[in-house]
Amino acid sequence: MSTHNHNGLSESKLLFSIILNLLITVSQYIGGVISGSLSLMSDATHNLTDVISLIISYIAAKLKHRKQTEHHTFGYKRAEIIAAFINASSLIILSVFLGIEAIHRFYDIKEVESDLVIWLALVAIIANTLSVFLLSKDAKDNINMRSAYVHLLSDALVSVAVLIGGFVMKYYQIYWVDPAITLVISIYLLYLSWDILLNSTKMLMLFAPKNLSIKAIEDSILQFDEIKNLHHVHLWQLNDHDIYIEAHIEFKDDIKLSQWDNICYDIEKLLWNEFKINHSMLQPEFNREDAKEFIIQD
Repeated sequence: MSTHNHNGLSESKLLFSIILNLLITVSQYIGGVISGSLSLMSDATHNLTDVISLIISYIAAKLKHRKQTEHHTFGYKRAEIIAAFINASSLIILSVFLGIEAIHRFYDIKEVESDLVIWLALVAIIANTLSVFLLSKDAKDNINMRSAYVHLLSDALVSVAVLIGGFVMKYYQIYWVDPAITLVISIYLLYLSWDILLNSTKMLMLFAPKNLSIKAIEDSILQFDEIKNLHHVHLWQLNDHDIYIEAHIEFKDDIKLSQWDNICYDIEKLLWNEFKINHSMLQPEFNREDAKEFIIQD
């Protein structure tokens, strides 16, 4: 299957999940108000963030297909990283809000219409599990799809907790379990979203990929006999698939341009084979009077 068709299929899955989660959100909000269940309302609020995050992910997935222009030389490749950052941030904010609300509810325990909670939780579990299944394959190698997947997976698990709470309230009339479940949900959301927030932030800050050793890259390039020094190195990750490196390479001798072209080709091949770096910008130098620090502040 071509990349274009694969991307189109991913976007269709996102669109289907948006519609499905929007229906769940509306039904849970209405059900939460009628039943008086804070955990159901928290699940509905979480579902609302799912809808927003899925819309953001959908827009980002569409944007990444736009071609580069002279004003947007990278195109919109980083749109999905921004989407992942926004989605993770919204989950963290939501988890804090739900935690505060749960603590307040402990001081004002209310009776809950548990039958409605049980049925709506079941509907949410089925719908979110279907969405999770649809996005699971795409989430493996795309941080934008992964952030959407985590939203949906967490909501499916949250709905399971709400369902269990509904049964406890129905058969044992233990109504403090409602804010207790909400508090657990808030902590779980915080834990789940933190890793995506950190990874997307590192990409936006142009940090070097954590799985690459910049010293190992230097050692590999210095194996070429013609090269004297490697300096002014920058290594960063543009998105899930594109890793960039730029560096100044000082030569021992005043070589010809044709020789440099051959060496440059060999370096690029080495960078791809050993480190999966697929974009390199290498500047040759000979007896240039400039700073020779490996990492230098521009």
